[in-house]
Amino acid sequence: MKIIVCVKQVPLTGDVALHPEKYTLLRQSALGMLNPYDKEALETALALREKHGGQVYALSMGPEQAREILRECLAMGADAAVLLSDPCFSGSDTLATSYILAAGVRKLGGSNLILCGQCALDGNTAQVGPELAAQLDFVQITRGINIDIEGDILTVQRKAENGLEWLTASLPALVTISQAPQSPRSPTVKGAIRARNQEITAWNAADLAVSQNSTGISGSPTRVRRITTPFIDTTVPCQLITEQTPEQSARVLIGKLRENRIL
Repeated sequence: MKIIVCVKQVPLTGDVALHPEKYTLLRQSALGMLNPYDKEALETALALREKHGGQVYALSMGPEQAREILRECLAMGADAAVLLSDPCFSGSDTLATSYILAAGVRKLGGSNLILCGQCALDGNTAQVGPELAAQLDFVQITRGINIDIEGDILTVQRKAENGLEWLTASLPALVTISQAPQSPRSPTVKGAIRARNQEITAWNAADLAVSQNSTGISGSPTRVRRITTPFIDTTVPCQLITEQTPEQSARVLIGKLRENRIL
C-alpha cells in the first residue's frame, strides 16, 4: 500500500507577519512547525503501514524552510519526503494549492490512500483536502478519527455533529484526519539520524508541468482584500450578571443589550 500524507508548515502562534499590500503570510520570516492536524494524519498513516505494510510519503507545498517539517516527518517514520516549492506558488489559495498538490501526487505515481489534516492552523479553511480529492477524482471522507482497510474497502470512523459515524468507501480515497487513534509518536534518535541524512526530493513548477496561471495569486480565485485588528475598549467596566437562575440572567442580559441598542 502506498499512502501519501499532505503536510504543511504553519507559523508558530504569535509569530505571524503579513504582507502590507497582498495580506498574505510572510512565511520566510516566520518560525514554523508541523501543522498539528497533519501530525495526526501522519500517525494514522504510520499505524496503517505497521498493520498492512507499504510505504508512507510526506508531501508538502511551501518555501525551502518547509524542509524542516519534512525532516520531522522522516524522523517520525515516513519512508520518503517530497517538497513542492517554486516562487510562483507563493500566495496560492486553497484551490491553487490543491492543484499543485494533485500534480505532486501524480508525479509520485498516484496513491491508494491520501491523508490530510482536517485543517491548517494558519488558514483554518478545511478546504485543501476535499479540493485535492476533487482534483484527483478520489472518494473523500472528512474528520476521520479511525481507519481500517480490508482489501480495497476503507472503513472510517468520523466525527459528526451529534456523535460518530462509520463510513465505507472503495480505494483510492482521501481522508482528512482530525485525530489519530493514538497520540502521534515522537521521533526516535535513530529516526532523527536517518532523517538528517536522507535526501528530500524537491520539485518546482517545471518539474510538475503545472501552469503558472493556475498557481500563486494569479491562479487564486479567492484572496484577502483587507485585514483589520478589532478595537477593544479596555476602559469600559465589565459588569457580571449573577441572577439566581440562568434564565433570569439571560433575561437581564437581553434587557441590557436592548437598552444599549445592540439588539
